[in-house]
Amino acid sequence: QVQLVESGGGLVQAGGSLRLSCAPSGSIISINTMGWYRQAPGKQRELVAAITSAGVTNYAESVKGRFTISRDNPKNTLYLQMNSLKPEDSAVYLCYAEIRRSYIGPYRDYWGQGTQVTVSS
Repeated sequence: QVQLVESGGGLVQAGGSLRLSCAPSGSIISINTMGWYRQAPGKQRELVAAITSAGVTNYAESVKGRFTISRDNPKNTLYLQMNSLKPEDSAVYLCYAEIRRSYIGPYRDYWGQGTQVTVSS
């Protein structure tokens, strides 16, 4: 079974920075797109940023210029560098990845458990 393991969340003051990481455990063949979503209490889950295996990135308008998504393909690890954090960035951040577990199988979506990010004013 494959699990995505996130780390790096926590409590930070407004204007501060955090770096999230996500990596799969278990046997995989390849990973296509990876990304981060977030969900705040009472709000819908929203895409924060995504990155393809070729390095093409996509960001939510609200985080452009403040957050940077990156990945280390040999390590199958995803990162989200969050700078100039605002209280409205507070949410549970969830990692996802399109993973193929066999050479003949399809890519399937996997999700992490989420890591809490809290930004105090």
